[in-house]
Amino acid sequence: MTSAPDRLLRRLEWQLRRRVDGRLQGAYRTVWRGAGIDFTDLRQYTPDDDVRHIDWNVTARLDEPYVRQYTEDRELTAWMVVDRSASMRFGSGKYPVGTALTVALARLLAQGGNRVGAILYDNASSSVVPPRTGRNQVLRLARELSAERAGSRGAVTDLAGMLRLAASTTSQRRSLVFVVSDFIGDPGWDRPLTALSHRHEVVVLRIVDPVEFALPDVGVILVEDAETGEQVLVDTSDPLLRKRLQAQFSDREDGISAGMRKAAVTEHRISTDVDVLESLVRLVRESRRRR
Repeated sequence: MTSAPDRLLRRLEWQLRRRVDGRLQGAYRTVWRGAGIDFTDLRQYTPDDDVRHIDWNVTARLDEPYVRQYTEDRELTAWMVVDRSASMRFGSGKYPVGTALTVALARLLAQGGNRVGAILYDNASSSVVPPRTGRNQVLRLARELSAERAGSRGAVTDLAGMLRLAASTTSQRRSLVFVVSDFIGDPGWDRPLTALSHRHEVVVLRIVDPVEFALPDVGVILVEDAETGEQVLVDTSDPLLRKRLQAQFSDREDGISAGMRKAAVTEHRISTDVDVLESLVRLVRESRRRR
């Protein structure tokens, strides 16, 4: 009898072959690149180029910007940094969507012979899966992600701690780092995210649930904070309460967007009401356009 992680991987593999492979195969390498170790040529700078590749000596000599081109490594090292906090388990959608997206990305990358590892984090504990190649590694990630565990309660998610752990774990080699989180937690995560993006190519996959942005009008209900466990009775039909909550939602979104801009990282919002593989296709297309 097959396990739940094995069934998850088999289902995603079938869906990848049937719906995604023909649209993405070969495309991810042009979007997410290796570290690049061999200098090959110079060419004129274009607005889409990474400013870190500018050759300042040549630019000063020719009085116009030039960038260095490199022969890229054939293999990537990819890390999946997954937030396993209580807020990610809000409702029934965010953590399962994050798990499915993580496994699908890992399988897509592993098919090209790339090494994939993972950092699974909540306030109470964290685990690191060292990067390896092959299907068995993806299956191991699926098992780790599917393991039953409750996110830590009583404290807001320490997102800065999660990103600092990611930076220290991945420091040996420039890598591709996916951060899978709802980014609901303590402020101050923008600095460690900036430090992480200076070293690696960082792709933020922010998992959101539409319910978080529109409180249903169902009368008086008991609401519990997924992070701290605090409970309070609220009247969802109260227009002043609804207006105040909407303002809080807007302030939170503005703060997250400002933090992403400060870290020079693009946020990809993945909604729980959208098919996971369609979100994956959109992610690659958007990343390719930006590059």
